Amino acid sequence: MSLSLTTTIKILQQPTSDRWISQALENLDIVLLDHSHCERKAAGVAINMMFRYPSYAKLVRQLTAIAKEELEHFEQVNQWLEKRGIPLAPLNSPPYGAKLKAQIRHQEPDRLLDSLLVSALIEARSHERLGLIGEYCPDRELAAFYRGLMASEARHYGMYWLLATHYCDRDTVDRRLEELSTVESEILSTLYHEPRVHS
Repeated sequence: MSLSLTTTIKILQQPTSDRWISQALENLDIVLLDHSHCERKAAGVAINMMFRYPSYAKLVRQLTAIAKEELEHFEQVNQWLEKRGIPLAPLNSPPYGAKLKAQIRHQEPDRLLDSLLVSALIEARSHERLGLIGEYCPDRELAAFYRGLMASEARHYGMYWLLATHYCDRDTVDRRLEELSTVESEILSTLYHEPRVHS
């Protein structure tokens, strides 16, 4: 299985393993359900950040656009769930998101920087993994759907990174991104026992 698709995602230190691709393809219905949860959570993250930083005009404007698009994706994924007869239901969350968010420092401006970079990393990993589903999924229509999401996911992680460089010094951003991306790769070094987008 070729992972050449991942090499262009510069902010990720390690590409996704073949083991995850196999796990995802063998459990597409569960991954689809988890994807629905991910899109809803991503919209919530953007909205919560706007509430935390209401005077940051550029941030509010760009995160408004991200939140709208995440909710559109949420609806699109839910349509796929309905099409495949998968009911909306809760799922246990893998440790990925909680462990990354635990890295966010509490004092400003560190909190803003870390929040933006953690979101950038999550979006970058989503871009990579949804692209892999699009590349290897045996259902051609579903594969096409996932390939169609790639551009927006890439745009999202780029927007979070650009916001970080807008509000913080570039050298500081680069150093912190390297630290956080190391943690992100370490979290994914052990495959979560249940199939998830970020397992």
